[in-house]
Amino acid sequence: MAKPLERKDRPASMRLPESDDALIDRAARALGRSRTEFVREAAVRAAEDVLMDKGLVRMSGESLAEFIALLEQPAEAVPALVDVLRRPAPWDTHSDDWQ
Repeated sequence: MAKPLERKDRPASMRLPESDDALIDRAARALGRSRTEFVREAAVRAAEDVLMDKGLVRMSGESLAEFIALLEQPAEAVPALVDVLRRPAPWDTHSDDWQ
């Protein structure tokens, strides 16, 4: 007898007010996604954000001292960034200057 295929995806179900359901469908359509894709992506992104905010970084006393020493060093200029920051803002230039 053939072995049944194992499903890697698991169903998720939730009850939503009609207004929330309509809003989700509208947003999903705006992005060209299905409701399932939209909700899954939004839920995963929210879960990652929560876990990143709650993440605990552990390090030895020596590593912490090295990290603090790096943070206390004077900043070094990045030439390309300095160049960009010295340019006038687009709203401060005339429109005929743009090419």
